[in-house]
Amino acid sequence: MPALEVSGLVVRYGAVTAVDGVTFAVEPGQVLALLGPNGAGKTSTVETLEGYRRPSEGTVRVLGWDPIGDRAEVVARIGVMLQRGGVYPGMNAHDALRLFAAYYDEPDSPDELLERVGLTSVAHTAWRRLSGGEQQRLSLALALVGRPSVAFLDEPTAGIDPQARLLVRDVIRDLRDKGVAVLLTTHELEEAERVSDRVVILDRGKVVAEGTAAELMTTGAGNDIRFGAPAGLDVAALGARLSARVEEERPGEYRVDAAASPDNVAVLTAWLAEHQLPLADLRAGRQSLEDVFLRLTGTTSDAVADRAPRERRRSRR
Repeated sequence: MPALEVSGLVVRYGAVTAVDGVTFAVEPGQVLALLGPNGAGKTSTVETLEGYRRPSEGTVRVLGWDPIGDRAEVVARIGVMLQRGGVYPGMNAHDALRLFAAYYDEPDSPDELLERVGLTSVAHTAWRRLSGGEQQRLSLALALVGRPSVAFLDEPTAGIDPQARLLVRDVIRDLRDKGVAVLLTTHELEEAERVSDRVVILDRGKVVAEGTAAELMTTGAGNDIRFGAPAGLDVAALGARLSARVEEERPGEYRVDAAASPDNVAVLTAWLAEHQLPLADLRAGRQSLEDVFLRLTGTTSDAVADRAPRERRRSRR
């Protein structure tokens, strides 16, 4: 039995259809990244699974239960991480975890959780005095204190430093190894690529792609060469050398409409070397997850870069 099951889900707000026939499942011990631009239907889908919203059509099940009809059973077995909120500003991290632990029959140890998320040194610091990244890690710990079978993680790596990012990745992998189903929403596409077992991309309320990150990055990839280099290259000159069209798709990101043969790659790198230009990365016949996301949703790269800061100011109620 899937830990999470969404079947033909429709969510309407008056005349607006926010979720339009979405179907997917998450197995125990699986990390699924739910991606999509603003307004794609991610929040409505997750809120329905969490029991905060009733489907207009279709069904959702959490561990086989109806999140609304079987509310008590579901709440006892899920952990929900919000981007912001849920803690009294004057309460310290240790006391917040002790309070949340009191809601469960067999909670995890607050002290062990603080160590697990790297907050032992600030355990007695008030929430309002924690950095944004520390607040984010405390929110993760609060979501896990009940030893959930299903964890809903909203932007778990937003606003944290690289060292803490590695720590959060380890926590997510540990959850997976313990058989916890993790539904992850994030705008950090590289992070989704790193930690997820499967990816579902929503756009305008519909599923537009589903599969592993590797499957999505190879499906629909053209027989071309993509590379990174300083912005503003003389693409006409490079194209003449390669006898192929070269396009700067985004500043500093280029696509060569030619087969990724050893000869073509050698010509490209030689041209860059002649002009003393660095090669940032080289992808032959393969897209990044961001490339897939942009192609399927029509979102601009600037919107992807700008979205996370805006989203971090919003917390679900």
